[in-house]
Amino acid sequence: MRKRRSSKSKEKSSRISRLVSNRILVLSIVIVALFLSLFVRLVDIQAIHHNSYLEKQDDYTSIKQYSSAPRGQIYDAKGRVLAKTVACKNIVYTTPQNATYTDMMIYADRMGEVFHIEMDDFTNAEIKDAYLQYTTLLDPEDPHYDGLDLLNEEQRATYDAGEMTSSQLRQIQLGAMTQETINQADARALKAAAIYNRMAQSSSTGQSAVIAEDADDEECAYLVEHKSEFPGFDIDFGGWKREYPYGESLSDVLGSVSTSTEGLPDSLADEYLAKGYQYNAQVGKSGLELQYNDLLSGTDEIAKITYDSNGLAHKQILQPAKKGHDLYLSVDIDLQLKLDETLKSVLQAYGGTKNRENFYTLFMCMENPQTGDVLALSGYQMDPETRQLSYYASGNYTQLINPGSCVKGATVYMGQSEGVVQEGEVIVDEVMNIGGQNFGSYTEHGPVNDVQALSVSSNVYMFQIAMRLGGYNYVPGEALNIVDVPGTLNKMRNYYSQFGLGNMTGLDVPNEVTVFAAGNNTPNMVINYAIGQLDTYTPLQLMQYAGVIAADGKLFQPRFYQYSKEVGGDEIFDLNEVVLKNELDEKNASHLKRVQEGFQACVADENCFKPLKNLDENMAAKTGTAEVGEWTTANLVGYGPVEKPSVAFACSAPTSSINSQSLSANICANNVVGPVLQEYFNLYPENRVQSGDSAAQ
Repeated sequence: MRKRRSSKSKEKSSRISRLVSNRILVLSIVIVALFLSLFVRLVDIQAIHHNSYLEKQDDYTSIKQYSSAPRGQIYDAKGRVLAKTVACKNIVYTTPQNATYTDMMIYADRMGEVFHIEMDDFTNAEIKDAYLQYTTLLDPEDPHYDGLDLLNEEQRATYDAGEMTSSQLRQIQLGAMTQETINQADARALKAAAIYNRMAQSSSTGQSAVIAEDADDEECAYLVEHKSEFPGFDIDFGGWKREYPYGESLSDVLGSVSTSTEGLPDSLADEYLAKGYQYNAQVGKSGLELQYNDLLSGTDEIAKITYDSNGLAHKQILQPAKKGHDLYLSVDIDLQLKLDETLKSVLQAYGGTKNRENFYTLFMCMENPQTGDVLALSGYQMDPETRQLSYYASGNYTQLINPGSCVKGATVYMGQSEGVVQEGEVIVDEVMNIGGQNFGSYTEHGPVNDVQALSVSSNVYMFQIAMRLGGYNYVPGEALNIVDVPGTLNKMRNYYSQFGLGNMTGLDVPNEVTVFAAGNNTPNMVINYAIGQLDTYTPLQLMQYAGVIAADGKLFQPRFYQYSKEVGGDEIFDLNEVVLKNELDEKNASHLKRVQEGFQACVADENCFKPLKNLDENMAAKTGTAEVGEWTTANLVGYGPVEKPSVAFACSAPTSSINSQSLSANICANNVVGPVLQEYFNLYPENRVQSGDSAAQ
């Protein structure tokens, strides 16, 4: 019995021993596998993907910083610089990791005292923000503390009740703030607050903030020598600023660029951010600078910012900046300057004078009708009180003008194309009685054909075309009975649009306007439309209209931009080719020929006044006087030389004369266009075709 028990005990012990051994083996295998996995992982980290993990470490411990590349320049057609990029040195600030609000305010105050930073260096918005920042530093017992004195009683009650958001509070404070309010602030503290606000821009983004632009050598040397006293501050030797060598000339057309202290403009920030621009980028804000920003801006410098044990930033360039492309425009700055000078002197001499008491604006634009290249455009406005002039060349495509009789060429073309009047048909120009109301031309011209009607600017001839187009035959004394007024006006607008009137021209600038189309519910509107007394157009559209007549019915899209080049290169990078937008029906070519003859007759007969006829070249033109309440807007459109047109133009002088028998002479025809065209032919003698040199067009 004992032997049997002993045998069983040994078997049991053996089984337990094997079980333990197996478990130890499994555990050993697991441990070995874990160590092996750890070893493989270490090999992967240390050898195979070492660089990749270093990059990830950099991403977590460093910041990418972006700096705008020097901007490409803008040139005129002959290679003169219109918008210039000039290198400058900027004082910049990158927030140290351990910087406190108190530290930053101390350094901001020190910067304001040591360096030449004046309040004039800040925008109005920055100064207002600085004032609100300044009020937070006041004693809570101070009545100006936190800017709460800018609230009225009702607003203060809403604020105290906790029912006003911080955004609402800020808007109320900014709206109530005046210059007198700002002047009450301590000047030194206000400047420090303004500098602090610029410094604080870098706190959240890690991007360097420009504190002072265009620092001089003395300031730069001082900062370098005393850098320990200004932690976070440095000199950016790669800064740049924009300059416009020709001053106000083309200023609003060229536009502007944000400064290094501004960064992205608030109104355009979302658009630029979507394109990948950084908040501190210097970008186009308006005009051609905005239109072609992507070409001009180049490629940003990318740097890696790391911090040392003291929390100070260090910069390593990862990608150098690449300058933007240079742009070449169609404008001739010599012609532009002459146009500016002429408009300015005319408006100064005649604006607000007797019978021109409401004459305060003047425009003119010129193009090559064979390509759409804009050669020059200018405009000025006068302040009625001070008589000070402001430049307004962009008004040629942002302001609508009553065209008056300028558009009668399109009316004649339409009437003949629709078959309601024949080429050479004679109509008696005399007062018409329509429903008991008299309508007529400025004076009765008697029998006139289509060419003569354009020369003398017959309203009656155009009235007849419009009435016939609407299906009505004139009967003296009878009411004007046009059944489908909207349909008739739509047909007329369709014809006018073929000349570019009432359409967006497509000029490569922001903010172009198109047309103000008046109502279409009374028959009288039809006859008013035929003489340019209804819809309004931009001077640029009137220029394009003249260009279509000059180019035998071809409508080219106007353009400034010709091509671009890489910096220092001769190869054309991006060519803006000529665009033919529309062409009048070839079967109506003879009708257009009659219009051309009418425009030529207007000059030859001196109905477009002497300055055009006195030029050595044969010109074609049409005047336009539009009634605007008690005033008259004067226009002149035309082109030349008639044998080989190389220039088309439009001049508009809104409300430049009283609307009465004391009507003053057309200011465009008498004082503006002649000297400007003379300068054009002086600059381009190869385009001269003098009388008798060639057969008429």
